[in-house]
Amino acid sequence: MGYGSRQVAAVAIRMALSESREEEHRLKTEFAAKGIRAAAVDCGGEFISSVQKIVERAVVAAKREGVIREVHAEEGAVAGATREALSQLMPKALGLNVGGKIGIARYQDHISVAVFLGIGLLHLDEVGIGLGHRAVS
Repeated sequence: MGYGSRQVAAVAIRMALSESREEEHRLKTEFAAKGIRAAAVDCGGEFISSVQKIVERAVVAAKREGVIREVHAEEGAVAGATREALSQLMPKALGLNVGGKIGIARYQDHISVAVFLGIGLLHLDEVGIGLGHRAVS
């Protein structure tokens, strides 16, 4: 069975919502059996100053977990999808501290990146999720 951008995006979201390393590992194994490569990595800090670090963490995690190869086009696809996801979160997070997880998933030429963040202001926390997709050949 083949998977399209919608299914790959759902996998990225599930990875971003995973609550422990054990759950991440279980999900990666489950998705690998279906031919979907996945990764997750924690992120956080003051939103504006953390954007570059979040993008870098996504690319490094994707390479480390074998989601992408160390090829310019694939690294760029993950970086672009991560920036797209962050741009969706920017209106809520601008000027605030954030903490959460990046989920990355790939099936054939579909790559999706989901960023799930808790957005803090004193004890009044907000949450948000951003999603980006790219196609690579």
